Amino acid sequence: MKDRLWKNVIKGALLASILQAYAIAQTPAGDRNRHVVVISLDGFPAYALRDPTLPLPVMRRLIREGGVADGMKTVNPTVTWPNHTAMVTGVNAAQHGVLYNALPVRGEDGKPVQLNSRAAKSELVHSRTVYDAAHEAGLTTAEVAWVAIRGADSIDWSVSESSRPDGAVERDLVEQGVISREEMQASRGGPAFHDELRVRAAAYIIERHRPNLVLLHLAVTDDVQHTYGARTLAAQTALVLADRQIQRILDAIDRAGIRDTTTVLVVSDHGFKSYKKMISPIVLLRQKGLLRDVNGTVDCDASIVIEGGTAYVYITRESKREATLKTLEETFKATEGIAKIILPEDYGKYGYPPATSQGPMSDLVIEAAPGYAFQSQIVATEPVMPTPPGGEGGTHGYLNTDPDMDAILVAWGAGIRPGSHVDVVPNVNVAATIARLLNLAFTSGTPLFDLLRP
Repeated sequence: MKDRLWKNVIKGALLASILQAYAIAQTPAGDRNRHVVVISLDGFPAYALRDPTLPLPVMRRLIREGGVADGMKTVNPTVTWPNHTAMVTGVNAAQHGVLYNALPVRGEDGKPVQLNSRAAKSELVHSRTVYDAAHEAGLTTAEVAWVAIRGADSIDWSVSESSRPDGAVERDLVEQGVISREEMQASRGGPAFHDELRVRAAAYIIERHRPNLVLLHLAVTDDVQHTYGARTLAAQTALVLADRQIQRILDAIDRAGIRDTTTVLVVSDHGFKSYKKMISPIVLLRQKGLLRDVNGTVDCDASIVIEGGTAYVYITRESKREATLKTLEETFKATEGIAKIILPEDYGKYGYPPATSQGPMSDLVIEAAPGYAFQSQIVATEPVMPTPPGGEGGTHGYLNTDPDMDAILVAWGAGIRPGSHVDVVPNVNVAATIARLLNLAFTSGTPLFDLLRP
């Protein structure tokens, strides 16, 4: 039954490929005189943008002069790679195929699922992207620290999350004195340092090359909230810093002389929640005999991928499938802090792909209750433990029905109707909006017409 479901998924992907090929054949030339810059502020919650006491002068000005959404509804899982991919493909994870911040790889019988964070875009993303459409239409494209994009042929100028000093753009940045070789090679340095390099790189690419589409991903907002929690002073400081970085990109647009033809979209991939207790599924598996150390190697009947507010549970020994599922369900129902168990028959409701014995999707999904989060630290000694005394952590990954997971959308510049406002909108409509601004044929999602000039 599961293999039949997976075959149906493959058939659906083939049909989608045929439709995409037809769309490519019908693609207009695109508008080479238009530019769209997408700035993603990782983990910037919609509730923070709605807080009038948070000093965000740059975004407040963009909102006054352009448009804003009350929030963007994310896709499950509410983590970075699936939602960045949703914003450029116009579809959810069930269709674009990106489930985690890496490619899940099933091991041999009795071996845990491994995550390949260096997988190529061609392995990860199963849907046509708006940057593919731009490239096909003869427009130019650039990305700085975007995700699930490694090796994409449709990107003209690329600076990856882990900067490569030997990359073509990176060499140019060093030769032009934008970034020093020591900075490029620095393995240390906090998230603010890495965002600094990303902003410099993006500003240089905009000024020198004037791409039609730029995708920029900044991450200090995510890193700080993970460490110190959401709605904390540290979190607010990181959000304010991100606001200041937007101005530097706007300045680069002005220096490039393309202000009148450029649209800026400021987005985020998910929101954030704080928690005070951590659930360790690894401890639960060990206690139930489902995870063992055998001669220095891991032997398991089940494996778990942790995504903060949710965890994804795989059966790794088929001969024990039914018994393992029964043990898991009984264990999770009895564990403090686990609010929900989602079974494969309900995956469609949450935008997950079907579970199959060979496919990437897990056999169970569990969600943490408010105040709890899943953690993967193997040093945990108890199934549920408090965060360090007096502290709290922050995370995302809770189901997208939680409004705290809502992301932001601010639109400004060419083609945006001043003073426009929309309610909470699906983030899958960002790709179609970009396509509309660049005059591209794109079949996924719906443009956000209420933000656009007629």
